[in-house]
Amino acid sequence: MSFLPKPKLHHPKLPTNALGFTRRDYEGAISTLCAGCGHDSISAAIIQACWELDVAPHRVAKMSGIGCSSKTPDYFLGASHGFNSVHGRMPSVLTGANLANRDLIYLGVSGDGDSASIGFGQFGHSIRRGVNMAYIVENNGVYGLTKGQFSATSDKGSKAKKGAINSDEAIDLVGIALQLGATYVARSFSGDKEQLVGLIKGALLHPGAAFIDCLSPCVAFNNHEGSTKSYDYVREHNEAVNRLDVMLSRAALTANYAPGTVQEVTQHDGTTLRLRKIHTDYDPSDRVAAMHYLHEHKARGEIVTGLLYVEPDADDMHHNLGTVALPLNRLGDADLVPGAQALEAVNASLR
Repeated sequence: MSFLPKPKLHHPKLPTNALGFTRRDYEGAISTLCAGCGHDSISAAIIQACWELDVAPHRVAKMSGIGCSSKTPDYFLGASHGFNSVHGRMPSVLTGANLANRDLIYLGVSGDGDSASIGFGQFGHSIRRGVNMAYIVENNGVYGLTKGQFSATSDKGSKAKKGAINSDEAIDLVGIALQLGATYVARSFSGDKEQLVGLIKGALLHPGAAFIDCLSPCVAFNNHEGSTKSYDYVREHNEAVNRLDVMLSRAALTANYAPGTVQEVTQHDGTTLRLRKIHTDYDPSDRVAAMHYLHEHKARGEIVTGLLYVEPDADDMHHNLGTVALPLNRLGDADLVPGAQALEAVNASLR
């Protein structure tokens, strides 16, 4: 079952925003992801951000590709527009939709497999074109739907569920976004809701290409070798008549730490994330300094979180291309077929 509607009943005194909506009005279907998945925490942060910003759900167009992350738009903003594209093509579909109708708020949700592998080119071109969007990558470092193979963001030297060691360098999507001209770049952790909600609000309000890389631990692929209760051991010693799988319930990982400090977060498989939250005196207006800062702390084994770069006077794709202000579906015949004289003027301008 892929769609589980939530009950309509809720407490009559739930707080409302300026539009008269409760937080429940920004929710979607019941999540079918593994219990404790970091992706659900990101969905909750998106819901909170949109509710606090008084965003009308019908003004949002949420786009996704293929993967565990791309299932999540079903779990938030149930009254918004949505499109689930083929693997890796979400940025291209979002770009086309944005060109056709700039009046909507575009929210792209993708994963590290969807954006850093098969969709790497689409990701890069949407960033360099300055598409006005909030682009969130729910980064768990594995292909969750196909049982935990390394993704392109898996750290070199990391160990897979079955013991394989990753010999490839990881793609740093934050570094790529900075290099290709994104005008709002941030990284966060799914368990740091306070930071993540603020970053999503900033991305939704930013008039240009806004990118957030959100670390989101996968709870499904942390069995340890030698356990007689592990999935692998049972399968090797069981003559099954069918192929079933069970994902044990896990508690969601959280982190609450002060700016300028480092927090070590132990994941369910025993590995540790060293998160460094940007200090309050950090200057996010210097693109080159941001890239240097990332590399400096990566060498220390730290993952920097917070708003890494923002360009206050950013231009978007419509400004650069000089497109019309109205959505294409509102243009009349006179606008769409202006005649031979207008066509000649366009051709003359290109000579």
